[in-house]
Amino acid sequence: MDWDLPTPFVIDIQVEASSIDHYGHVNNAEYLRWVERASWAHSRHLGLSLEDYRALDRGMVVHRHELDYLAPAFEDDRLQLATWIIACDGRLTLERRFQLCNVASSRTLLRAHTRFACIELSSGRPKRMPPRFVEVYGDAVSAG
Repeated sequence: MDWDLPTPFVIDIQVEASSIDHYGHVNNAEYLRWVERASWAHSRHLGLSLEDYRALDRGMVVHRHELDYLAPAFEDDRLQLATWIIACDGRLTLERRFQLCNVASSRTLLRAHTRFACIELSSGRPKRMPPRFVEVYGDAVSAG
């Protein structure tokens, strides 16, 4: 695959009938679900799970999503969704990029960018990242 940045974290997606909308292609909201799935999978891969978030009383919540839909996907398509952490300020924010490709054609179907903010789960208020987040997410920032 011709990824936008080097060394992506990649998940495989098989488009199911439940993802298809009235126009016969993947519903736009499904792409956002896949972006969320890739984010969680990457965090777990890096060593941070939902249980870790709860134990630390911190979470990274979406502040802003930008999704650029470039081409449609259809039922039974095999896709790959790549993600990279492109910024981590070590205080409150983290940014990810995403690229969704069709495996058969290698065509990029979607590019996305998400900005996350750190909150205290018990209060819902913005709070500084704990050292574990800074270590894990900061070390994972893409050099590309």
